[in-house]
Amino acid sequence: MGGVSGDPLMPSNDPDWVPDPWDNPQRVSDDDLVELAPVGNRWHGVIKVIAAAMVSFAVLAGVAGFWLLRQLNPGSIAEVPVNFTVNEGETVASIAARLEQEGIIVNDRVFRWYVSRNGGLEVLPGYYALKPRDNAGNVMKVLGTPPAQTFIKVTFPEGYTVDQVAGRLAEEAPYISRESVIEASRGGAVASTFAPVGTTSLEGLLFPDTYQVAGDDNASSVLSRMVALMERVGRQEGLDVAKEKVGRNPYDVLIIASMIEREAKVEKDRALISRVIYNRLAAKMKLEIDATLYYGADPAAAFSDLKRADTEYNTYKRAGLPPTPIANPGRASIQAALSPAPNPLPSDPICRDLPRNTPCEYRYYVLADDDGSHVFAATYEQHLKNVEKARAAGLLG
Repeated sequence: MGGVSGDPLMPSNDPDWVPDPWDNPQRVSDDDLVELAPVGNRWHGVIKVIAAAMVSFAVLAGVAGFWLLRQLNPGSIAEVPVNFTVNEGETVASIAARLEQEGIIVNDRVFRWYVSRNGGLEVLPGYYALKPRDNAGNVMKVLGTPPAQTFIKVTFPEGYTVDQVAGRLAEEAPYISRESVIEASRGGAVASTFAPVGTTSLEGLLFPDTYQVAGDDNASSVLSRMVALMERVGRQEGLDVAKEKVGRNPYDVLIIASMIEREAKVEKDRALISRVIYNRLAAKMKLEIDATLYYGADPAAAFSDLKRADTEYNTYKRAGLPPTPIANPGRASIQAALSPAPNPLPSDPICRDLPRNTPCEYRYYVLADDDGSHVFAATYEQHLKNVEKARAAGLLG
């Protein structure tokens, strides 16, 4: 084989060859060896920046979304709703501000945004029951329901006084104050056809029942319905023709019915107590009804002190009926007041020892057992014996 002289990498024997510094590594300078980044590596960096930006945006969006969710649905919803009253002329903005102030929502601006995104909201004046920290959808739903369509059931038991009616109504529907009920019951704005001219109290004229109290009700509207129901029930029972039935006007019968309501503890005693009251009125005797002593008096007062007090409701001191009913009677007591029981037959044991030609009538009664039943007597002597038995049995204070 033939060799070549000189640099083995240099084809010097080729007359057309042009020398190039790249042909001999020893001749390449450091500047010639500058490393050029590949094109693929440059795009990889750009992609990393974009990806990082997208991740950051997603994180921010997630944080913002979580924050918004917590504003609209804060959790820890209260079990018991609170009373919220919308006043005439209020706007969604003013309502939202008060909702936040009262702790029902957590952010009034977010709530307004939510309302605007869900068709808006027209809120009518009235009362609304809202649960603090409830979700915005529920709050909007409640506020979007007209208060005339929202109801609270309130039950007034038989024998409640106006004062007790006011207390129960204020407790169950706090947007109606106790004071407003008392004022409405005395102001004359609500009247009953059964009340004589000049009557200044609705005592005894309110029918005890369960009523649906609406969110836009007030004291007068509730009392008006109670009076109207008493008038309807009264007419059903014949209260409007009381004069023909028992010789008394409707208001007197309601006074008698109210005393029956507070005195009778068992159903069978109502008509008998009614008969005692009518008999004593006819005989010009004082009624001596214990329940009248407690009307308007301190519940903790001793019976002996109440019995000595000279008030217009002390039927131990004053003859005739008290000036007003002492409670609001139910249907059964009204029936008893209009249909008192007959007097005992001559063969009844309480009639045997009466003097000749003395009518045998029920005129006294006292508790007979723990169930609240009464025993009735025709004479004071019989009554005293019954009182001693009741006292011995621990039935009397």
